[in-house]
Amino acid sequence: MSIRDWPTAERPREKLLEQGAAALSDAELLAIFLRTGVAGRSAVDLARHLLGEFGGLRALLEADLDQFTTHLGLGPAKYAQLQAVLEMARRHLAERLRRDSALESPQAVRDYLKARLRHEPHELFGCLFLDAKHRVLAFEVLFHGTIDGASVYPRQVVKRALAQNAAAVILTHNHPSGVAEPSQADRQLTQRLKEALALIDVRVLDHFIVGEGEPLSMAEAGWM
Repeated sequence: MSIRDWPTAERPREKLLEQGAAALSDAELLAIFLRTGVAGRSAVDLARHLLGEFGGLRALLEADLDQFTTHLGLGPAKYAQLQAVLEMARRHLAERLRRDSALESPQAVRDYLKARLRHEPHELFGCLFLDAKHRVLAFEVLFHGTIDGASVYPRQVVKRALAQNAAAVILTHNHPSGVAEPSQADRQLTQRLKEALALIDVRVLDHFIVGEGEPLSMAEAGWM
């Protein structure tokens, strides 16, 4: 049965307009993106199949172009559309973060860093540079690493903090393993960066580690 033949309240697009996007399942949201199904399958059926093949929405959204075109068979146009949607979401989160003090919006910080780093297959280290009122000036990825580590040089972090005229920073890096627990090396690095940045009167407010779930705040955990 085509979606057009479903009761109006059960059609994904109409359901979204009536109840809001949060009311839809992953398959229903994906069906709206797909727009049409294939022979013998509605868009929702196709969405359920794709989610089953990938094991969930996150893995599907993080598929590369080759997986999209060969495994999913959706083509480069759909891949480009999806990447545009994801980038708009990231930019929306960045704009939301810039409106307020980072310390007054800890969830906004977590949401942005999760969207920016969680999907990365290799470890990245970055900084949120903040002004004297703790508003975000910029976010920069400063170091790229392997699947299990990135070399971080305090001198470069200090250099970028000066270039941004930052009064404070929030450090962040991802753990591709998905486990956000800080290692001893993470704690030692945080201390070294605090000491280096203190020499130019820049405060380190927190160090977020991005894993599978919610980013871990080293400040909240008492490790700062």
